Formats: sequence, structure tokens, C-alpha cells
Amino acid sequence: MSVASDSPVHSSSSDDFAAFLAVELNSSSGESSHQDDDDQEEEDVVVERSKKRKMDSLEIAKNAVDQDIEVSSKNLCPHPGFLRDMCIRCGKRMDDVAGVALGYIHKDLKLASDEITRLRNADVKNLLSHRKLYLVLDLDHTLLNSTRLDDLTPVEEYLKDKTDSLQDISQGALFQMNTMRMMTKLRPFVRTFLKEASNMFEMYIYTMGEKFYALEMAKLLDPEKKYFESRVISQADCSQRHQKGLDVVLGHESAVLILDDTEGVWQNHKDNLILMDRYHFFASSCRQFDLNVKSLSELKNDENESDGALATVLGVLRRIHSMFFDPVDGADFASKDVRQVLRRIRQEILRDCKMVFSRVFPMNYRADADRYWKLAEQLGASCSREVDDSVTHVVSLDPGTEKSQWALKQKKLLVHPRWIEASYYLWQRQPEDKFPVSHSKKQ
Repeated sequence: MSVASDSPVHSSSSDDFAAFLAVELNSSSGESSHQDDDDQEEEDVVVERSKKRKMDSLEIAKNAVDQDIEVSSKNLCPHPGFLRDMCIRCGKRMDDVAGVALGYIHKDLKLASDEITRLRNADVKNLLSHRKLYLVLDLDHTLLNSTRLDDLTPVEEYLKDKTDSLQDISQGALFQMNTMRMMTKLRPFVRTFLKEASNMFEMYIYTMGEKFYALEMAKLLDPEKKYFESRVISQADCSQRHQKGLDVVLGHESAVLILDDTEGVWQNHKDNLILMDRYHFFASSCRQFDLNVKSLSELKNDENESDGALATVLGVLRRIHSMFFDPVDGADFASKDVRQVLRRIRQEILRDCKMVFSRVFPMNYRADADRYWKLAEQLGASCSREVDDSVTHVVSLDPGTEKSQWALKQKKLLVHPRWIEASYYLWQRQPEDKFPVSHSKKQ
């Protein structure tokens, strides 16, 4: 979407200015994707010359339309957005420019909330007409796993001889990037996932990582720039510290799904979130989350392509997409909400289950605040503090508790809390006998 060319204009001179600005936005956004603070000095000189040429061009364009704008737009222009301090509609320069920064489109672009709403309305109408929704994708532990070279364990040193060529990225999965002193492993099935998902969604990358890292990862995932184009949002684009928000995504919340391994960064958009099981390929990733286990690389193993996390969630996305665009429910797609579809599918998983918990959380703890209690309710189960004949499951860490013993005597299902977690991530009720409760100290 071209922000400037899609903005309303009234005069022919404003048309010329908007057309010029559209070219400026497109060319600048493409150029800026290859920049970083650590670029070589010679490259910096070239970039600065390019910036000066563009600033000169902007000044010429502004001067060319100033006279007409002063007459026709001085008191009428709502100033929908700014490129640096210049209104993208009338060209007027202003101090204390307000708005939402969309640095991933252009590093100096800010749009007013009304303009973002207008653009969203236009964009979602177009997208829905093509039977597509929006999909926001996290990078680390969702689509890939990265580590610093210095953090490789002795056991992982063999990986340096297994890396794929950066000259043919589309055929590789393990990459060593010496300029960043990093190694990145793409999650199994990710290329097929992106290809299939692109038929149903307009996709964004959204990471808490730095911009240069985000752009380099985008190159690995999308070397031909078929899936993301400029839609790569990084830490610097976030409007709240340590939080991700859909305010910088040009899509209606009612049409957006999010894949991320971290729920806490989406405090305002949990209903849009599909929480992903974390991908821990490198040992440093396990250490980061205090997991006292060997990583996949140390085990010389990996997720299965056919039934791994991405293959599983692709099936869920297909189902959501199919239900959302089901003509039986009406063809007014703009009135539908993908969050309701997601909630409905999730609540089917444990719909007929009623469970009580035993020694899963402290006695004086507020039960409905417990993670497993909340997961069970999201999956459609009902939860109770006390046992009765309607209870189907006792979720316990200890088979010797009173409630656990009651479950055995009453022939109820006694399961470990991991049964709820597995059902949540695999999107279907798991066999209870695979999650027994034992006296083992390692639960």
C-alpha cells in the first residue's frame, strides 16, 4: 500500500506532490532495508548523498506547490501524516508532529490515527475481497532459533561444518553469519509453511529484536521477497516498551492472527494470539529459559517436518480461514471477527471435560489465576475446586493425594498437567494414558 498515493487530495498540484511522495516512500523504504549503524564508511557516504538528493527533491516539490496549497489547503488539510516534519498531503512543515510512527514503511513516517483507520478500512476491504486475512509472525523460537557463535557449546562445534551456503539461501536451513557472529537454524517446515500461509494471509514479521537482525532473518526466510516485502517490524517500531502492539500493523484487529511463543508481550491482543511451542535448537536457547535439558542440536535431532509445530499450526490456520470465509455464515466478511473463530475452535478441544486440580498449585493460591486452570478453560473445559460425579479428570502431580486416590477408585481419568499443555499446543485432546502421574521426583 502506498500511503501517500492513497491519501485524499484536492488540487492538481497536491496530486503531483502526493505522486512524488509515493515514489519517495517506495524508494526510501527499499534503500533503508539495507542500512545499519555498523555499515562501512564508504557506504555511509553514498547513503548520505542519496539522502541529500531526496531532501533537495522534497524541497523542490514543496516549493512548486506551496502557492496553491496556501490558498486551497492552509485551513482545510487535516494533516493525515508526516514525512519528517512535512505533511504528506499538503507539504506544510510543522513542529511537534504527532502520530503513530511507521518506521518499517519509512523511517521518518508518522500517520494520524484517523488516517491509519482510513487506510485500514481500505486495506481490509481489499484483502477480504481476495479471501485473505492478516498473519503476524514472531521470529525467535517461533520460525527460527539463533545463537551467538561464542555461545556454542563444545558439543555443538560440529554445526560449523554443517552450515548451508548464503549464496543459495532458499535451499538451506542452517546459516552462519560471520558479520553478526551468529548462527541461525530455521524451524523445520518453515518454507512450506510460509508458502501455504501466503495463500491465506498477508504476512508481517514482528520481533523484539533489532532492525538489522530482523531484516537479515527476513532474507533467510524470504530470499525472493515474496511474502513480507517491507512488512518487517522490529523493536524500534514498537510504540510501547517491551510490548508488541497491532497499532503499527495496517490491519483491523478483527482480521489479524498472531503466532508468537511469548504471551506476555501481547497484553492487549491475547485474543488474536496463537501461542507457539518454543523451538529450542541451540543450547543457549535452553539456558535462556532455564531448561535443564539438552538442546536439539546437542541431541543431533530436530522437529519432524510432517507433524512439528509449524505443520500443526498450519492445519489450524487452514481451518480458521475456511470457517471465516464459509459462505454458509454469510458473505459479509467485514462484519466477522477472526478472534471469535479462533476461540470457537480452541474451545472444542476439551469441551466435554470437567477437571479438578490436586497439588498443581499452592492451597492458598487463587486457583483461577493458575496457568493450567486458564489453559483448560481456554480449551473449553470446566474447572472445579471440589470433586463430584460430574468430574471427568483429576489433574495432579502426586498420585498419593486424596483427590488422586478418589480418581482411581471412581475410575476417573488421572493425568499430569502436561496433558493440558500438550492438548493446547497440538490442538487436539491427547491420549490420557500418555500422561500418567507417578511418584517420580522428575515431573
